[in-house]
Amino acid sequence: MVALVSQDNVVSLVSRTGRELQRYRKGRRQVVGCIPYRYKIGEKTSMDSDEIEVLVISSQNQKGKGMLFPKGGWELDESKKEAALRETIEEAGVRGIVGGKLGKWSFKSKTHDTFYEGYMFPLLVQEQLEFWPEHNVRQRTWMSVSEAREACQRWWMKEALDRLVNRLSGSKLGGEKQVLPSLNCIGDARSAL
Repeated sequence: MVALVSQDNVVSLVSRTGRELQRYRKGRRQVVGCIPYRYKIGEKTSMDSDEIEVLVISSQNQKGKGMLFPKGGWELDESKKEAALRETIEEAGVRGIVGGKLGKWSFKSKTHDTFYEGYMFPLLVQEQLEFWPEHNVRQRTWMSVSEAREACQRWWMKEALDRLVNRLSGSKLGGEKQVLPSLNCIGDARSAL
């Protein structure tokens, strides 16, 4: 008997490495990531940040000493959304539906003396994998939005989280979306600070 396996459910257990396929724009490395989220089970009377949980991961170099959302290099052979999903599978071991871009930020690398441009997307989690490429070097934890704001070590990821909560709140309230100030987005006076 021969069994056919769909490639849709197969996950490579090896992360992409190297920078030869990385995208750069005006000397800045282009990175993409996702904020994986899920809705808590229970009665929903109105959408607020208490109704969702987000998945944060440990940094490879500082296991357990500060959390962040999955992100990594955007490569030449993929779209932003494809790269964001790939990075999320590699680093956090979850798959789901990637939503529209939350924003674009300019930030200084914590390990290199250079600036990067980062794009973040929401990812509504549909599957959590038992094994994923970086399961031996990262911890993952589901947290409330307030816990994630506290634990996340990157200012621009905290701002992306606020935008996600704002977007989800707006979609639950009949489409009325509140506008959050963009204090640190590219194009703002403070983005290079």
